[in-house]
Amino acid sequence: MNRNIASLSVAFLALLLLAGCAAAPSTSGPDSSPSPSPSASVTADTVERIENTWSAPGSVTLDALPLGDGNLSTETAAVGSVLSCRPANPDAPGAQVEGPWINGDTWNAREKIVVQGEVSWPIAAMSEDVEGATRTIITNGLPMDYVTGVFPVAATDPAIEFDRNPNAISESLEYTFSLPIAPADSSAPNCVGTGAIGVLLNGVVLFSAVDARGDDAVAHEAQDVCQGHPEMTGTYHYHEVPTCLRDNAAGASTVVGWAVDGYPIVVERDAGGFLPTNADLDACHGRTSPIMLDGEVVEQYHYSATLEYPYTVGCLKAPATEVQ
Repeated sequence: MNRNIASLSVAFLALLLLAGCAAAPSTSGPDSSPSPSPSASVTADTVERIENTWSAPGSVTLDALPLGDGNLSTETAAVGSVLSCRPANPDAPGAQVEGPWINGDTWNAREKIVVQGEVSWPIAAMSEDVEGATRTIITNGLPMDYVTGVFPVAATDPAIEFDRNPNAISESLEYTFSLPIAPADSSAPNCVGTGAIGVLLNGVVLFSAVDARGDDAVAHEAQDVCQGHPEMTGTYHYHEVPTCLRDNAAGASTVVGWAVDGYPIVVERDAGGFLPTNADLDACHGRTSPIMLDGEVVEQYHYSATLEYPYTVGCLKAPATEVQ
């Protein structure tokens, strides 16, 4: 089965239009509030068949998110942590000043500064080809249907006070993800690298929750209205499922991307519209439960988006495939 760029984009746009998505997404941080309208990928019948129940719905709030600093290991996977392939490097570049939205061991997503600008990317492109046992996704890494901020961060942008980010978004990159349709779990968790750990369905590459220093990248680093920014090679990326995707996935189960081991990344909500917390997930930040996949409800392991660190993937359940 082949899916060209146009067909994928149309399917994705259907999801966005139902939720009232505009070219420029909301400037607010991640939102734990119930969303008012269902996702286009979730029908009334699906909602009846998928019933998510969390241990403490609504307990994680935007104004006091747990700071993920220090929750990184190169040896052991743990709930609420990242199993990294590389140790933290405290001398690595990153945000030069701690923002006032960080308060001890918590941070306030509502108050975090946003990199200015609304840059559209009409050349953004992504294709998906499912053939035999492999799902192949090719993307140029630019966001389809969404804007980015202006990078490098402008000298007049207040965000430069905290994170200068001198990198420009590259328009000439291409990434190929060759993912197994049926991942084979490893006997022990696999570490996540410092580069791409997945790809989201708007074409943007996903990195892990940590910056080069090993700190909570979502909390510390300057990001745009869709929580994205470029690294030194020009790769525009997210460290979480950003609000521009997450807030438009309002139903019980919406696949928003794929990890490099082939397992889906899912935004899932309970009947009240709340996302799970770390307490509902395993050490790799996932679980096995019914999800909506390719138009059907299946019992499937998946990584689940949360408001709290590590946000998407804490370790890999199956071996990572090479990103080319």
